[in-house]
Amino acid sequence: MAGEALDRRNIWEPSVCCALGNESFYIAGHDISIRESVDTFGALIWPGGIALSQFLENNQQQLNLMDKAVLEIGAGTGLLSIVASLLGALVTATDLPDILSNLTFNLLRNTRGRCRYTPQVSALTWAQHLQRDFPYPAFHYDYVLAADVVYPHGSINELLETMQHFCRPGSRTTLLWANKIRFQSDFKFTESFESSFNTVLLAELPQQEVRIYKATAKE
Repeated sequence: MAGEALDRRNIWEPSVCCALGNESFYIAGHDISIRESVDTFGALIWPGGIALSQFLENNQQQLNLMDKAVLEIGAGTGLLSIVASLLGALVTATDLPDILSNLTFNLLRNTRGRCRYTPQVSALTWAQHLQRDFPYPAFHYDYVLAADVVYPHGSINELLETMQHFCRPGSRTTLLWANKIRFQSDFKFTESFESSFNTVLLAELPQQEVRIYKATAKE
């Protein structure tokens, strides 16, 4: 990834948010404390994020993130981005502007002094200004992570367009998507996802009703 492109990212400073509570995890050899808030759905921890975080920890030979450029879309509370950072990745965590304060707080609290690279935070509204704010190939990622980003939010098409922007033919980008099956929209998006990418079901967790997919662009 071009250093010049890295310099253009905005570093967001945490501010006050309405706290809900703290959740604690032990993943990637570290205690992780996540502050949730009541602001939006994106300020809560969802099962897909936990499942994919644990999968990355347990499958490091299959999915080696060391020194890899990683983008998370819909990062929410930041658990997945924190784990990727602890596993040695150069991470950019993205979400809507009103999510970024709590996201940044959690990233800084859990990665400072622990990681090879300081994780970055950037605003990203799906399908909006992608080529302007994340032009390819200046912004190229080895992995794109997404967890529990599908729910009845009315932005299913925009989500797919965003995934296709970052995981395009010739990019050699791998997309990892974890999702808890809840609604008809989950099945509908899965159909579109499987028709748009070369996909492999990496894991299915019946108790959590979570599926984890790996995808690459169709050439």
